[in-house]
Amino acid sequence: MAEALAPATSDPLQTALAATGLDLGLVTDPDQLARFTTDATRRVAATPSLVIRPADTAGVSAALRLCQEAGRRVVLQGGLTGLSGGARVQPGEVVLSLERMTAIGPVDDLAAQIEVGAGATLQQVQEAAAASGLIFGVDLGARGSATIGGMIATNAGGIRVLRYGMMRAQVAGIEAVLADGTVITAMKGLEKDNAGPDLRQLFIGSEGTLGVVTRALLRLHPAPTVETNALCAVDSVEAAQALLRHLRARLGPLLSAYEGIWPEVYEGACALTCNPPLPTGAGLYVLTEIQGMREILQEDAFEAALIEAYEAGLCRDVVVSQSARDHDRLWALREACVDFTFSLGNLLPHDLSLPARALPAFLAEARTRLAEVDPQAGVYIYGHLGDGNLHYIVKTEARTEVSAALNGLAARLGGSITAEHGVGQDKAPYLSMVRSEQERLVMTRLKAAMDPAELLNAGRVLG
Repeated sequence: MAEALAPATSDPLQTALAATGLDLGLVTDPDQLARFTTDATRRVAATPSLVIRPADTAGVSAALRLCQEAGRRVVLQGGLTGLSGGARVQPGEVVLSLERMTAIGPVDDLAAQIEVGAGATLQQVQEAAAASGLIFGVDLGARGSATIGGMIATNAGGIRVLRYGMMRAQVAGIEAVLADGTVITAMKGLEKDNAGPDLRQLFIGSEGTLGVVTRALLRLHPAPTVETNALCAVDSVEAAQALLRHLRARLGPLLSAYEGIWPEVYEGACALTCNPPLPTGAGLYVLTEIQGMREILQEDAFEAALIEAYEAGLCRDVVVSQSARDHDRLWALREACVDFTFSLGNLLPHDLSLPARALPAFLAEARTRLAEVDPQAGVYIYGHLGDGNLHYIVKTEARTEVSAALNGLAARLGGSITAEHGVGQDKAPYLSMVRSEQERLVMTRLKAAMDPAELLNAGRVLG
């Protein structure tokens, strides 16, 4: 139920919202407002005076219309797992939270699609898909709290982009509400529909600056009957890339994940989970996985490809999961990388995307630049090696200088300042490094056309 409002209020917007008679879940109690101040960055800039938590699309539409009439800026929030400050509240902003819009429809097993509310968590979608013998293609560590609306808004990636693609590839339909309350419904779920531009794509990856995603039709995939992973120790990133080429050539689309863990993070993650599956001391550790159907998969294809790699000198050691428990234990090690780095305190994270050919050069030059900017800096690296996404995390006091150096280096080598976390507020100052003046102008024109008063997620992405 919606929280009870005080009998009288001096806020005209709050009065107008209450007068709608809709279930808007208004929150004004200072003790309850505290949890809406920020996202996973843990930085706090302001506490909102009002949080709106609509129960449905009609409530979102009415709330945005009234906020625009009142000239009040709105920040959108989902599961608050973002790492770019996109959901962090700025002074004067009203929070619009989608956390109550958690409806999940039945699975359409013929189309392999499911309709979900923006507030549904990734884990809830995964469980609904599993009940019908299907899977959802995106997976990430924050599955229990990350919401589908936020994942669409940031075009989330995760651990299996190699096999299934980014969030953009999973969306068959979208319902969104514009800043003035207009509802756009594109939920047909057709694989082929060339009747003009695909409006869904405007909202995917736009980080809530163009509209609020309220519902989505998601694509699902057949659940694999074989899932096997392995942890490989290699000497360098060049060796890891040679191993990737080998596995791709042998296994093709069976290869579902290829994660890199650098030694400092590997040791810390192992300390949190279990004894090291492989000895410490390697230059790099690779967690790789295949998914497929037992009926068409040669049983020893994965092991055979890894044995070939070992005999060819592409890796120095390998451990292959022999059971579902082993499989989950290796993935727990990868997920512990996040817990380990978070446990180290206020570190400076970077979510960088690099062309495969530039990864070795980036790693070498980044170490050199960091030594110049902050000789005392500590570096912790892990990430999605198969798609060029590095989570490059630095312990430093020279935060501005380090970020400028790393983002600038990634841009110079043809990469991006953000692979999957979005731009938000924190990376907006670096957008010009990776988007041309002409591209930024188009982005500005889109924002002006769809939100001329700049009330929706203002200051995010474009700054």
